[in-house]
Amino acid sequence: NMQAVNFRSFKKKLTAHRSAFRRFLTKTEKTPVRGIDKLTPIVSKEVWEEIDCLSCANCCKKMTPTFTNQDVKRISAHFNQTPAAFIAQWLEKDKNKDWVNTTQPCQFLNLADNKCSIYEIRPIDCSGFPHLTKKKWSEYAHVHKQNIDYCPATFKMVEKMMTLVKV
Repeated sequence: NMQAVNFRSFKKKLTAHRSAFRRFLTKTEKTPVRGIDKLTPIVSKEVWEEIDCLSCANCCKKMTPTFTNQDVKRISAHFNQTPAAFIAQWLEKDKNKDWVNTTQPCQFLNLADNKCSIYEIRPIDCSGFPHLTKKKWSEYAHVHKQNIDYCPATFKMVEKMMTLVKV
């Protein structure tokens, strides 16, 4: 029963549960829980049956991917630009010296339907987002901690994990 994201209800839930979720993530990061990594693919599958990314696109609106050199080469070639021209037009270095978007929402987001205009060649960071099963839970909990503020799928993942995992 996939549902469109209701931002009002997401914000309310975030306000009510954010600190408890962050505590849970901190604990499970510091003290890896036995069996948690077997749960993540199962819970992730449930999350994706419930959350419709295209009704949200909050990641494209409020966050920026980091662009690898390969991303820059691939995307600039698509626009018949040099990597330097593409960077000059769209990107800046962040505090970690990574290339990131200068504008929000992302310049490639089509706001009419929340679809990416360069979907097939989008940055690697975008294609995996929100990386619910990317690494061991304890290695990725710090990323989930940032992403719960923006991503209803991450929020739901943590919410479900908290009912299954006692810390």
